[in-house]
Amino acid sequence: MIFDGVHQITEFCRRQIIISKLFQFCRQIIGPTASVTAEHTQVSAQPLIVGRNEHGISRKQFSPNAIKVLYRLKDGGFDAYLVGGCIRDILLGQQPKDFDVVTNATPDQVKKLFRNCRLIGRRFRLAHIVFGREIIEVATMRGHHEAPEDKNQISQSSDQGQLLRDNVFGSIEEDAERRDFSINALYYSINDFSIHDYANGLAAINARQIEMIGDPATRYREDPVRMLRAVRFATKLDMSIAPATEQPLNELASLLDNIPAARLFEETLKLFLNGKAEANFLMLRKYGLFKSLFPALDSILDSNPDGLEFALIQQMFRNTDERINAEKKVTPAFIFAALLWFPLLQITKALQEQEKLSEYDAFAQGMNKVLSDNAQHIAVPKRFTLGARDIWHIQHRLDKRSGQRAYRLTQQPRFKAAYDFLLLRVQAGEKQHQQLVNWWTEYLKQDINGQKELVKALGTQGATKGRRRTRRRSPKPAAE
Repeated sequence: MIFDGVHQITEFCRRQIIISKLFQFCRQIIGPTASVTAEHTQVSAQPLIVGRNEHGISRKQFSPNAIKVLYRLKDGGFDAYLVGGCIRDILLGQQPKDFDVVTNATPDQVKKLFRNCRLIGRRFRLAHIVFGREIIEVATMRGHHEAPEDKNQISQSSDQGQLLRDNVFGSIEEDAERRDFSINALYYSINDFSIHDYANGLAAINARQIEMIGDPATRYREDPVRMLRAVRFATKLDMSIAPATEQPLNELASLLDNIPAARLFEETLKLFLNGKAEANFLMLRKYGLFKSLFPALDSILDSNPDGLEFALIQQMFRNTDERINAEKKVTPAFIFAALLWFPLLQITKALQEQEKLSEYDAFAQGMNKVLSDNAQHIAVPKRFTLGARDIWHIQHRLDKRSGQRAYRLTQQPRFKAAYDFLLLRVQAGEKQHQQLVNWWTEYLKQDINGQKELVKALGTQGATKGRRRTRRRSPKPAAE
């Protein structure tokens, strides 16, 4: 039933493509200047309207709370639409995770209609309608940021063209122009249950292409995170990035350096915890975007593209995807421990050589430095950096198994993650640890008696040299 909606809109998409080709042909006849403009997806003042009986989408596929929000806004005298990803995902046969609403009501007017509303955001003011654990995000239709300012409309840009504040409201046509990709400029009207397509989004879905609305370079400069979103949507929806949208990516990748580190952390989680982490990693590397997120690791990977480092990172992302798709738990601490492992080893080696520190001291200082350096690009919360530290620490203790050491180590909260990390290292090519992995794998299978036998069989192997304790002598009594 879900896929029927896509088939029913195919004829509309074909009609749009034919019209688009006719426009391109006319522009080619008029002159070369217009042909460049034809590469950019533009918003039409007259949207393609697909009626209720033609798109195959039912209100039952939407969140009941989102429908409540739409009807209350409508009853309050405002226009209200479901917009973006929820419409796109349903047309593609996927289950939407979020339901976003757009309206011509201002945030303050929305707040007056809903007691369970809270206003958030500085760059663009949003209303969150809270229904228990579900949040319906309501945005006021955005206008052009070049519009004249008044007390309710504030816009501010950086020298690089990045929008810093963008509280400018407008019409639905202007809002469609401010959307990033054509597949996200689809609006579901609560008035007649029709879909309004302002930017050939249905045709883009049919062609399976990610197309930027407007000039891609300008839109990326307004918000460089759109480059990460282009990658994420392409892998998530199994689409390709349109040539005009793809072309500026490598050139403008460095603009991500201007994005707050806290925001990049959130975007990184979206990229690596959506079941498409491996594909996202490879595409980020392809377009030079990975460098702005993890510059130290990116440099190491560039210096040895086919080495152990690349194999470990790719395998880590592959394992992460398998766990997520199997609905198993994944912690960001493990992901960041892997992503910063090789920069940590590099810093540790440098400290040993330059500062003449012991391996233990250099490793301890290296952890502080690698996390501090990484925080300049991605602000990882302390609860995850502490987890990464524990995983790293335990790597140096896994070969010390005599006596009660093995048992005590298994009682550490991060032991399982550290064991999995050692497995990952061997899986990627560190075969010198294969025997150690085999021992721990067998140890974890045994009961308490079997574990004692395994430890006893080690003999002196796996023991650490005890520190020699010198006996303190009492001072001699002074001679009388």
